[in-house]
Amino acid sequence: MPSYRKGRINEAVAQELCVALREARDSVLASAFVSVTRAEVAPDLKNAKIYFSYLTGDEKEIKKALVRAQGMLRRHLAMTLNLRVTPELSFTADHSGEHGARISALLKQIEEERAARPAPAEDDTVPTDEGGAQ
Repeated sequence: MPSYRKGRINEAVAQELCVALREARDSVLASAFVSVTRAEVAPDLKNAKIYFSYLTGDEKEIKKALVRAQGMLRRHLAMTLNLRVTPELSFTADHSGEHGARISALLKQIEEERAARPAPAEDDTVPTDEGGAQ
């Protein structure tokens, strides 16, 4: 399968799962503000790895709720996407947002440390060449 098609399928699956999760009636999924960050569909379209993020709640409970809702999610994909096969879904928590926040905090800390250091005094004199070259 060409890579552009695979990319389009991955985006479509992730987008449609986001729509389906907003319509889900599971209280765990609704209260945790679960969203799909990306999807990786196998070339044979039989399996899809779904990466999700959440704002609140326990990761294990959210994953259990997603597995419980898997039938509804696959049915939504089958009705909205025109694929030969509706993929089996496996769910993995996406911690990239946490990593990004950690990197931002470290960069901010470095910037604050630089700002707290006294600035070196700049000489108004221009350094001269002592080698005698003219």
